Amino acid sequence: MKEVFRKQGNRLIREYDSEKLWIEPWGENSLRVRSTFHAEMEPQDWALLEPEEGTAEITIGAEKAIVQNGKIRAELTSAGKLTFYNQKNEILLEEYVRNRRNIKAFCSALKIDAREFQPHLGGDYQLTLRFESNPEEKLYGMGQYQQPILDLKNCTLELAQRNSQATVPFALSSLGYGFLWNNPAVGQVTFGKNITEWKAESTKQLDYWITAGDTPAEIEEAYAKATGTVPMMPEYGMGFWQCKLRYQTQEELLEVAREYKRRGLPISVIVIDYFHWPKQGDWRFDKDYWPDPEAMVKELKDMGIELMVSIWPTVDKQSENYEEMLRKGYLTRTDRGIRINHDFLGNTLYFDATHPGAREYVWNKAKQNYYDYGIKTFWLDEAEPEYNVYDFDNFRYHIGPNVQVGNIYPAMYSKAFYDGMTAEGQKNVVNLVRCAWAGSQRYGALVWSGDIDSSFASLRNQFAIGLNMGLAGIPWWTTDIGGFHGGNPDDPEFRECMIRWFQYGTFCPVFRLHGDREPHQEPLGTSGGGLCPSGADNEVWSYGEEAYEIFKKYMGMRERLRPYITRLMKAAHEKGTPPMRPLFYDFPEDQEAWNVEDAYMFGPDLLVAPVLQEGTASRSVYLPQGETWKDTNSGELYEGGQRITCETPLDTMPLFVRVDAELPL
Repeated sequence: MKEVFRKQGNRLIREYDSEKLWIEPWGENSLRVRSTFHAEMEPQDWALLEPEEGTAEITIGAEKAIVQNGKIRAELTSAGKLTFYNQKNEILLEEYVRNRRNIKAFCSALKIDAREFQPHLGGDYQLTLRFESNPEEKLYGMGQYQQPILDLKNCTLELAQRNSQATVPFALSSLGYGFLWNNPAVGQVTFGKNITEWKAESTKQLDYWITAGDTPAEIEEAYAKATGTVPMMPEYGMGFWQCKLRYQTQEELLEVAREYKRRGLPISVIVIDYFHWPKQGDWRFDKDYWPDPEAMVKELKDMGIELMVSIWPTVDKQSENYEEMLRKGYLTRTDRGIRINHDFLGNTLYFDATHPGAREYVWNKAKQNYYDYGIKTFWLDEAEPEYNVYDFDNFRYHIGPNVQVGNIYPAMYSKAFYDGMTAEGQKNVVNLVRCAWAGSQRYGALVWSGDIDSSFASLRNQFAIGLNMGLAGIPWWTTDIGGFHGGNPDDPEFRECMIRWFQYGTFCPVFRLHGDREPHQEPLGTSGGGLCPSGADNEVWSYGEEAYEIFKKYMGMRERLRPYITRLMKAAHEKGTPPMRPLFYDFPEDQEAWNVEDAYMFGPDLLVAPVLQEGTASRSVYLPQGETWKDTNSGELYEGGQRITCETPLDTMPLFVRVDAELPL
């Protein structure tokens, strides 16, 4: 069946019946695979950037065709089965086929295809892609899922964006490959013991990217070249960020900033949260509560503090901008029911971040009302977006139905502000955003883990999430220290949780305090920025003297580490290296390092072992092979390749440095 194959430049094409299948090099040691049953292949590259020119070796035979690109080789049989190998001739990934067309390989009467396109009424498809499963494989990445699981093998994950869930569909395998599901459709992936299945509820074609590498770092760097890297983190981004739900007035926020300075505490960023505006979609300060933004920004800058301001993508039907945005087609649509997406303190729609005109419109409002005052960093909230009901099939965007393209929304939201800020000449763009998709990192997206519970159980979730987000290609990540929902600063049990979370947060890429603390304060008014209540105090002095002294200790550590953190951020910018990563990233030859799910590396020299359980007096720590490690708390030296027990009084979290690193802790 040689006639089913043909070569077109660097691309191998197989055409059989109505399917067109393309395999082509897409970066060093990497291949892109696309398939469709439509007349033409869709042109979108989605998360992928155009690769540098490269040449693959394509061989076409009677029974199979081969594409070789560096360390990866794809073999495609005339019957349509696709298998990927590395340079050692080891199988990386093999399509799961159970039919009678593969008689010479494995004949089955089940009639199950690897690439299954089930047509929807009207023309597009539900897509299922199947691979054989290696039960010994470990899998990491995939974004942010609220579970305490680092190795995702045997997990089923929804491919959809929700508040506190971010689908970033890149998986790093212990077998030596990385796999990007380059499709923004809502769907599901199952990394089963018996089969791996990727599903899209509605799509026009199959699109994925695969790379081979000898180490996790090599795979991660190839993925970063394919999808982009973060900008360089600005200097202020590496310090301490103060935030709460919510500072209600200009004077309240300034007084908190002044108190940090009076106490001699390091602070780099302070944040104005939501409902500082008259109406959602106005994108400006309510002058009743924020009378002089320009003077506020100047006073903060004089103190060496950057101001971050919350942006919501919601547009109230009473907003001054609603009618114009409706007329121009800049708002999301519903296919059924009343055209309301969100009803928090108003009937609102989301601006359509997939529409270039809508992105420019929202940025221009933000520029006029915030950026021109000197505000250079934004908090892009509600970025999933957070529909009142997650009926993914009921919403429609400029570029297509939500069920088909919706996962790209947060990336386009980040792009709106990144494009606007870089057009103004800003280089080191960083914006806090509540969701992400593959490629979001190149738009300066600093992702945080959303509205999470304030508990040790939630802290354990964040530990796994932060590491998997980094491996999914999102190196800038943070949490609300202490969690978001609840937590009373006067409660001794919550104070313990807060202290342990603060210790962990010190060694996250961004060190940020936030939360909706109890008890709530009453709203200040009945309109505009006065409508919304506020949580209890959430400054470092709000948790009692013991906690305050511990917080100061770790804030000092963070400040002393800023030169080291700058190097980590440079590596993220240049190579896509996640600042926080599992032990196996730096020690791939140490098999025990692949089993450690309670400690991580913060850069190449610092091993962090957070306290993740309440009432913990001591904990075990594994020290990787091949290094001598110094306990920063006791000063003792240990040879790697062993577990040791560390005492963990409330003011102490186990930290180890490579003995020759000389970090100032």
